[in-house]
Order: sequence, then C-alpha cells, then structure tokens
Amino acid sequence: MHRIEERGARRYRWAKVAGANLSSRLSALAGKPAPLGVLVDVPRLVTAYYSERPDPAVRTQRVAFGTSGHRGSAFQNSFNEGHVLAISQAICAYRKRRGIDGPLFLGFDTHALSAPAFASALEVLAANGVGVMIAKGEEYTPTPVISHAILVYNCRTALSSPRRTIHPTTAVSNTTRRTAVQPTPASPAGSKPRPTCCWKAG
Repeated sequence: MHRIEERGARRYRWAKVAGANLSSRLSALAGKPAPLGVLVDVPRLVTAYYSERPDPAVRTQRVAFGTSGHRGSAFQNSFNEGHVLAISQAICAYRKRRGIDGPLFLGFDTHALSAPAFASALEVLAANGVGVMIAKGEEYTPTPVISHAILVYNCRTALSSPRRTIHPTTAVSNTTRRTAVQPTPASPAGSKPRPTCCWKAG
C-alpha cells in the first residue's frame, strides 16, 4: 500500500510540474480572436509567392527537406513558386530516370499558399506528361486522405498486376503535399530527387 501511495504522489508531482510548464508556454491570445496586427496579409503573401525570386547562393532560400518536407515563407524567399517548380521538376526527372509511369497523388490544404503551390506543381506535372490523381471537386485533402488513397490504389494494382511491385516515392512541400506511388519493376534504391534550381550542393 505504501508503494502505491508513493507512486501516486510521484505522478501527482510530475503532472503538476508538466501542467506548470505547459501554462508558461501558452500564448496570452489562446482561445481568443487574433488581433488584426498579427494576421497575415494574404494578397501580399500570394503576390510574394509569384513575384519574389529565391537566390540559391543564400542558404536560407534554398530547397531544404526536413521531417515535414520543404517549409518556408514567401516573404523571406524561402517558399516561392521557384521552389515548387524546382521540386516538381525534380520529381518528374526522378520518375523518368527510374521508369516510373504510374499516377501521382496531389493534394492541398487550407494554408494561404497551398492553392497557388498546387497550381504551380500541376503545371509542371502536366507539362511532363505525368498522370495526376486529385480529389473530386478539388476538395481539401489532408495527408491521411492522400495516404489512404495511395494504399487503396496499391492494393488494387497489386491484385491486378501480381508480377509488379509497388515502389513509393514521396515529396512533401509545406502546404502542398505531393505523394507519388506507382507500380514499377523492383530495383535497388536510387538517388533522391534533386531540384533543378534553388539548389546548391553542400
């Protein structure tokens, strides 16, 4: 009984400390309407996406993939149309080099630059003759929806083509998530896609 009480006391102290740490990190604006001063000027942001040109010589303006893909801000020249065009073209080059000819699943969400980036990517993919799967009515598509669609496609393809394997290729770019999964002959792992611009080795 003593040990149970001691464990309970430790858990209570831990929960109290965790709660205090969480409270100290909460914004004073949490749960309240955002003041006009902190809202993003969306028309200006979209204009910057199309008009600003990233400089590959500047490290912070290059294409850089982390755990969540390429992220940045159009105001800082770190997420502009040039980045999306480069990533999309790199994916097309990778597909061609690996002999991948299956469909590519493309989706977008509610972020301000998601629709513009979606359009930019779609233009490159269409120009390269890549078949693209998008949501009916161009609805918003959270990542799990894209993942589920790919799994369903893979299962159906595997059943109809038992001699072919499924080779997944993914690329995520901030608000526009592009996940391509195509049936292709099995082969050893190849090089990763590299953008054709906004990229510098090292």
